[in-house]
Amino acid sequence: MTSTEFSPAKFQSFEEKSDPKQVAPRLAALRAAMRDAHVDAFVIPRADAHRGESVPASEARLAYITGFTGSAGMAVVGQDKAGLFVDSRYTLQAPAQTDTDLVTVHEVGQGGVSPEIKLYVPAGGTLAYDPWLHTPGEVRDITEKLAGHAKVVAHDNLVDAIWSDRPGAPVSAIEFLGHNRAGKTAQDKISDLRASLASEKADAAVLTLPESICWLFNMRGRDVPNTPFVLGFAIVPSEGLPTLYLDKAKITADITTALEGIATIAEATSLTSALEALGTDKKAVIVDPQSAPAAVAETLRQSGASVIEKRDPVLGPKSRKNDAELAGMREAHKLDGVALAKFLAWFDQEAPKGELTEIGIVTALESFRREEETCIDASFDTISGAGPNGAIVHYRVTNKTDRRLNAGELMLVDSGAQYLSGTTDITRTLYTGSAGAEEKDRYTRVLKGMIAISMARFPAGTTGAQIDILARQYLWQDGVTYNHGTGHGVGAFLAVHEGPVGIAPRYTTPLEPGNIISNEPGFYKAGAYGIRIENLIVVQESERFPGYLEFETLTLAPIETRLIDQSLLTEAERDWLNAFHARVWEEIGSRLTGSVKEWLKQATAAI
Repeated sequence: MTSTEFSPAKFQSFEEKSDPKQVAPRLAALRAAMRDAHVDAFVIPRADAHRGESVPASEARLAYITGFTGSAGMAVVGQDKAGLFVDSRYTLQAPAQTDTDLVTVHEVGQGGVSPEIKLYVPAGGTLAYDPWLHTPGEVRDITEKLAGHAKVVAHDNLVDAIWSDRPGAPVSAIEFLGHNRAGKTAQDKISDLRASLASEKADAAVLTLPESICWLFNMRGRDVPNTPFVLGFAIVPSEGLPTLYLDKAKITADITTALEGIATIAEATSLTSALEALGTDKKAVIVDPQSAPAAVAETLRQSGASVIEKRDPVLGPKSRKNDAELAGMREAHKLDGVALAKFLAWFDQEAPKGELTEIGIVTALESFRREEETCIDASFDTISGAGPNGAIVHYRVTNKTDRRLNAGELMLVDSGAQYLSGTTDITRTLYTGSAGAEEKDRYTRVLKGMIAISMARFPAGTTGAQIDILARQYLWQDGVTYNHGTGHGVGAFLAVHEGPVGIAPRYTTPLEPGNIISNEPGFYKAGAYGIRIENLIVVQESERFPGYLEFETLTLAPIETRLIDQSLLTEAERDWLNAFHARVWEEIGSRLTGSVKEWLKQATAAI
């Protein structure tokens, strides 16, 4: 079966989402609005009020103004010049999508605001921001960077003022999870949350993250691509029912009935008055300074409330998956393993012919996943990088960039799916018939790092920042590294990227049993190839060593062994790989038939 014989992709579009030619007229219109508002610069974040990685079309303001469609970034538009600030994942993508004659692209680290924003605000001038799109922490950071240089003020959104054809807000069906999927009732989760409020001497918490709200109320929706989110806000008091604030169009009799005795429902437009009421009553309210809109904290303060700046109290409990959630995630990875086995067997047959394209590969993989009726979406746009495109860490193939995979090139495929039982995320670097000594050396060093994390045992209280070096050490020994985190948290039929844990220097929250994170070291040679190997792993208590933690691997798909330089592997690493492959065969083999089953048997053979 060739790639052209698969049905078209449904989960992913390959259309070019931006047009650099639109940047000039839109900047001109925005600057006119800025002059009318008497501000010298306006800051435009990628985020919406809910801080999701995926945003609805109506919230894609950064893409509208600059053309840049990446999942993180910020622009500052002054009257004479504009700057676009992105991290290392997007240093190739951003210049290609914007008009670089009008917008200067800056590479910055993840987290924090670059001091170079000062270049776009005149001395003594005013920088305006939308307080619903920036957190209190971000506003403080911006204010500090411009201290003594310019004034920072909250303002109505000036992009919205010129966006004449702005799409409407999303309205999708809402479903509620049964106990077999959620593992804990919403009432019990709310009771636990109230206990954490009491420990902080708080009267209420304001929740703005959709992952927290969806988890707390055991509900899911389709408001954004790739992630089963319902967008809204919630206020959870220490006594009485929580209130869920939704778009008026989402409020139906069925939803009201489903939440009866659990929460009251109100229109999202009434949130501000509810915050003011908390202030009038002099309540102490928890607000997350790293995720809640600054407007929430400021409204509470101005109306008389005491704001307790603490991390969203739902994030920790949500990240510690319960038995039902873990069972669902294990089943999702079995389903995904079946799809991956079919895909990899097909790829092995077709790739050496030199006729596959990046889009054809995405389409084939999605088609195999869609054979399972409980697969409802991709968990993110598949990264399908052939040869040199594999070196672009967050590459997204389009009809314009689609590249043929030549025999002998490395192929990097990073993908995931949303099954009703759980969320998957997997990367494999694929073999097309030959590979040089350098590619095998780098591939093996990446694999050694991935295995080191997989085999790690560590005392309770250890953070992802502390174990990150385990994955990088073999690359460091040869003077190279990779410029992204080693792992991120993953939700259970929720966001494929979630906090508060992960494996990278920035993750300082201790790992706990039930945390699911990715394990994905890599290596990238610009203009040549990219390598990444990724499994999902779950933190569990060590049976042999009380007080210690270790990992269980969830992903069930073979790792390419023909790219390994076996002379670089230790006996322990070889044993781990052989045991992993034996488990893949045991758990997936019985679900396959014919040539695919025979392929998997060979792909999981011991080395």
